[in-house]
Amino acid sequence: MTFTMQELISAKREGKALTQEQLFWIVDSYTEDAIPDYQMAPFLMAVLFQGMDDAELGCWTDAMLSSGELLDLSSSPLPKVDKHSTGGVGDKISLPLAPMVAACGVAVPMMSGHGLGHTGGTLDKLESIPGFRTQIGIDEFARQLDAIGIVLAGQSESLVPADRRIYALRDATGTVPSVPLIASSIMSKKLVAKDDLDGLVLDVKVGSGAFMKNIDDARVLAETMVSIGRSYGTSVVALLTAMDQPLGAEVGNANEVEESIAILRGEGPADVVELTMILGEEMLLAAGSDDREAARATLEDAIASGAALEKFAEVIAAQGGDPAILEDGALLPAARDTQVVTSLREGTVSRCDALTVGRAAVRLGAGRTEKGDEVDHGVGITLHAKVGDAVTAGAPLATVRYRSRHRLEACLAVLETAWDYADDSQPTRPLILGEVR
Repeated sequence: MTFTMQELISAKREGKALTQEQLFWIVDSYTEDAIPDYQMAPFLMAVLFQGMDDAELGCWTDAMLSSGELLDLSSSPLPKVDKHSTGGVGDKISLPLAPMVAACGVAVPMMSGHGLGHTGGTLDKLESIPGFRTQIGIDEFARQLDAIGIVLAGQSESLVPADRRIYALRDATGTVPSVPLIASSIMSKKLVAKDDLDGLVLDVKVGSGAFMKNIDDARVLAETMVSIGRSYGTSVVALLTAMDQPLGAEVGNANEVEESIAILRGEGPADVVELTMILGEEMLLAAGSDDREAARATLEDAIASGAALEKFAEVIAAQGGDPAILEDGALLPAARDTQVVTSLREGTVSRCDALTVGRAAVRLGAGRTEKGDEVDHGVGITLHAKVGDAVTAGAPLATVRYRSRHRLEACLAVLETAWDYADDSQPTRPLILGEVR
């Protein structure tokens, strides 16, 4: 049976539910280049505004999952637990978290994505490591998981190819913040090893720098993904976490890798360290750890012993990267020129807006404005003042590392509006805002 894309775009635009046959046809046809971007983009926009009902979402997720091969990870005897974030600014959590958990004896088959809109992507950060390959075939994926207990990869040509293409198109067409599109994208990637996955931990961001701006929308997204996982027989827990201001001090790619290395050395900003530990606890609990305190102690031991950092070195080497970056950060790309943004007044920072900082980083070249844009891994923003910090007039708020004067000016026009001030002390929002199990 064949359909016309014009008819299906119109039907979804009018809020009509599409059938399983129609949804599978759209996914299969787009994957096979039978539907052009200029038709897929308005369909995604219609989904953004009209949504999908439960039946449609189940079919759409299944169609994307079925667009490629599935992973067989049964040869690894270790419990297998994955983690995914819905995207934020300065969110480098996966980089230290995955090797920490793997160093604790849990296999981590992590499939991630590139940046979407103003949010950074795990793959973009990893690709700033010289030589690091994020594209791995399914046989190599399984062999590497068996050998070292960790894989940090993106979709290959054969793994969820529909999502890989739709993901890039959503990024370039303003169709990212849609519950069904986010949920199906994440879950289709995570369920390619559904028969072998023991647990999945989701970090659902909430706030200005997240796609879900308020707690109610974030909870709907979390419940949707947990429900999808349950329908496939996979145990899923979702934590709702704050994203009103960037995580940590670094926003970019190579500079976020450096901050991740610091965390693996037992250093790093307190907010990133704490969220990494909390998510790590959930992953170890999903793998069978006795209790939360024991899980925390195991994670802390992996850091203190150096085992977590060594595991990161192993995965870097296994995927073609240079593990020497762990000892010499100068091997990572870095733009030479810098510009300091300073405070115009004395006071306490009451706002360091994640969305504004994220947009500024994209203008700098750390993210994409169009499908297929190259990312400059060496540019970025280092934050010196966040909510609750006292500053004086002329005090540094951020340092911008840049290559192009034109891009710097575009960045500063946005970045300089990220901060507000108060005359008294300011409370910070809790990191964990809720959970769905």
